[in-house]
Amino acid sequence: MAKGLFMSTGLAVGTGIMTLSALGGIITMAIIFQVQVGHNPPTTRVPITTTPVIPTGPPPDLRLPRNVIPQRYHIFLRPLFYHTLTNETIQSFIFMGNSTVTFECLNKTRSIFLHSKDLTVKKLELTRLDNGDILTVNQHVNESTVSETDFLEVKLEDDAVLEPNRSYSLFADFEGEMFNDLTGFYTSTYEVENSNETRYLGATQMAATDARKVFPCFDEPDLKANFSLTLTHREGSSALANWPKKRTSGSEIEIDGEKWVVTEFQSTKKMSTYLMAFVVSELANTGGIDYKVWARPEAITDGHAKYADTVANKILNFYESELGLKYPVSKLDHIALPDLAPAGMENWGLITYRESALLFAEGVSSTFDKEYIATLIAHQLAHQWFGNLVTMKWWNDLWLSEGFATYMSYQGLKHLEPSWNTEDLFVVNEVQRAFQVDALTAAYPLSPSEEEIQSLSEINGLFDTITYSKGAAVLRMLSHYMSTGSFKEGIKKYLKALEYESANQYDLWTYLQEADTNIEEIMSTWTTQAGYPVLTVNTGTGDISQERFLLNSTGNKAVVWHVPINLLKNDGSEVHDLLLDKAIGGPRPELKRDKWIVVNINCTGYYRVNYDRGNWEGLMAQQKADHHAIPMINRAQLIDDAFNLARGKYIDVTLALNTTKYLKNETEYIPWNAAMKNLKYFILMFDRSEVYGPMQTYLKDQITNLYRHFEHDTMSNTVPKNHLDQYAQLEAVTVACKVGLKECIDTATNMFNQWKENPYNTTTQIHPNLRYNVYCYAIADGGQAEWEFAWEKYLNSTIAAEKDKLRYGLSCTRHIWLLNRYLQYTLDPTKIRKIDTVSTINYIASNVAGQALAWDFVRGNWKHFSEEHGGEIKFLGDLIDGVTERFSTEYELQQLKQFQYDSDLTGDSIGSASRALERAIERTQINIQWVKDNKDTVLDWFRSETK
Repeated sequence: MAKGLFMSTGLAVGTGIMTLSALGGIITMAIIFQVQVGHNPPTTRVPITTTPVIPTGPPPDLRLPRNVIPQRYHIFLRPLFYHTLTNETIQSFIFMGNSTVTFECLNKTRSIFLHSKDLTVKKLELTRLDNGDILTVNQHVNESTVSETDFLEVKLEDDAVLEPNRSYSLFADFEGEMFNDLTGFYTSTYEVENSNETRYLGATQMAATDARKVFPCFDEPDLKANFSLTLTHREGSSALANWPKKRTSGSEIEIDGEKWVVTEFQSTKKMSTYLMAFVVSELANTGGIDYKVWARPEAITDGHAKYADTVANKILNFYESELGLKYPVSKLDHIALPDLAPAGMENWGLITYRESALLFAEGVSSTFDKEYIATLIAHQLAHQWFGNLVTMKWWNDLWLSEGFATYMSYQGLKHLEPSWNTEDLFVVNEVQRAFQVDALTAAYPLSPSEEEIQSLSEINGLFDTITYSKGAAVLRMLSHYMSTGSFKEGIKKYLKALEYESANQYDLWTYLQEADTNIEEIMSTWTTQAGYPVLTVNTGTGDISQERFLLNSTGNKAVVWHVPINLLKNDGSEVHDLLLDKAIGGPRPELKRDKWIVVNINCTGYYRVNYDRGNWEGLMAQQKADHHAIPMINRAQLIDDAFNLARGKYIDVTLALNTTKYLKNETEYIPWNAAMKNLKYFILMFDRSEVYGPMQTYLKDQITNLYRHFEHDTMSNTVPKNHLDQYAQLEAVTVACKVGLKECIDTATNMFNQWKENPYNTTTQIHPNLRYNVYCYAIADGGQAEWEFAWEKYLNSTIAAEKDKLRYGLSCTRHIWLLNRYLQYTLDPTKIRKIDTVSTINYIASNVAGQALAWDFVRGNWKHFSEEHGGEIKFLGDLIDGVTERFSTEYELQQLKQFQYDSDLTGDSIGSASRALERAIERTQINIQWVKDNKDTVLDWFRSETK
């Protein structure tokens, strides 16, 4: 699953661009079918209480008992958007179906527990397969569903029992409703271009635990089975599923006067319930034989799927070669959906995406959109092996799926586009991103215990930066420690030995084990402990020590990791293969400096480094004299480590600020990105105080050279050829306009006004790479007319990537009444699609004028959000993270605590936002103390540097 907002995986590209732009102002298994109807879909119901899941045994345990094990499902579904009754068309949004699950009995039992949620089960029939006997079971099935677990208990009557080592089948006849909540079987719409036609789609989101909302099933990841699916759908539509079609009937079936088609699919290989997917639609495709991209017919006709089609085939071939295993399905469909909760979902053989994550419109989509699409595709394709072929036994090891997919996506991108410098981007997008979340006491281990992950909210809470980015960073560290070749061979063995089965982290260590190294002992310190270490190196004595890095100095720091160490000396020599496995080590002669050393070359290790004052001064002197002597990634590392060490009170804040002095001579993106991500924290903390004035002046002085380095390209409405230079240009424009550099603001407003005056003239079109910033700063500098023009453009655009840029730009206005209006629009899915709700609100919150408005809006509408989006994996958590990012006052802390208390008191669901709320409270407490301790010092430093 992609982060994208599970981007994660986001993936990191999209969120990286938003990090830049935010300085101014981130699963679906799909069943989709599509008909043309003139009615509205039903409003979303108030969701049933979220569903827990874990230990083993019948209630009150939350995991399914292992008395029976599923082997095969036969599923028949007929989706309806409406049916005709007494010559009146009634909007119906239901699906009807039946399923038969074959299972083996392992232990004698009189009850079968499986999952069912929001289904009306009308009939059950249990059969013993060896003799055909039908066993009597309870038929009051809907009364047997346990709401806390979603267990459907099927009880045998007449003293009958299931006997071990025998196989049985359970038939269920059921109905379900489709809502527009992006979970289970849900509804969605899109407008047909150049017409007033609205087309409805039905889609399912099975992951993480919503297959049970589509058919009764054993809905846990290790309970794999084969799936045989038959879909009955209206004439004129076509059907897709995980595996290829077996046969499709003609239109000889007539129901209620309508012609229907029956499509039967080949049986899948063993897979988890959350990976099942099927689609019924009138969407078009790119015309390949076995590998296709599907989208709205207009998007296919306009060529928006061509890039994805090319990329997907190249990366798939690369993975087959790299992993030593052929892709196990004889076809692969990529499909763009108008509404999808995550950015993408890795359903085996049928990968679903948001339109913005799959469709590239030449001349409208940016270079960064292209990279985002390639990253998402690479991530989802990696899942075909990591997660699909070999699946985690339980959700506590989700990183075996998402961490691997994130790590492998960068390998795929490196093969696809070597000039993109993906190794460098990995550090800023994944490593430094994970550091921020993992530095809180509220952080949890990569592999928490199974007992810690029980409820649905706890499962959904795992789809976050720790799982995706830290998981990938730890794998990258291990690859460098073992050597890439040894790591690759171990992974091949892991996949081959466990194909179609389930694994936990210890299975992985078994296949990565080397003769002279205890991989499990080393890596368990990184997966079973929360956080990461900071190494303190005394380059005068060669002593070294480690402790847990925490932004909150009151947490327990007495934790030890097995830390692989490498370093660079000022004479260019390198030292490798050191391992620190205790709290204090040394003295080590390798760690002594001549002028300076840098530990953690290219940030291959997942840790921060602090030095004695002499080494810090030597490094900054080198930066001033010739910064190129220090590798680019390590220049970024020094800045990022210094600022975070200062936040954690390991060093003085002025030392961190001093690492930015050389930036006026820096033209590379990676160091600038590290600096601005950290200075963004200063902006968030101080843009409502007197510190902001001199800080703005300092940043204006620092950014001017970088802005002018790319000024010709920017003024000419063009971009550099080099990929990282395009990022650097974006950084320059973002920061320059943010701090009020006049030529930047003038350029942005002139470009926007020329476009506004001649919106259909190709010569006035703004380059796609520059649109986020031009839209934002022109709207910020303008008034109602500029906002209304952009809003009209947003409503009329059919290209998701362009709509995203306009949505962001609209959040930049300084007019409170427009921001309030925009917030209200997020409650109306005809104005802001549900999948864009959280990012739109967070964009507004990133605008200092909109911060308080967004927080009040979220609190005031929390019940609505929890009902409409509570089942979505990351929605509520991302919302809390975004709107509280700037919190740094006692008043805001008390509001957070009151919000938590009120929610507990009223029973309003915090749900999957519980971890995010805990993080927000801790982060706010840290911010309050940091501002109190550093405000005066920071103000004095900026004043002294801008005299």
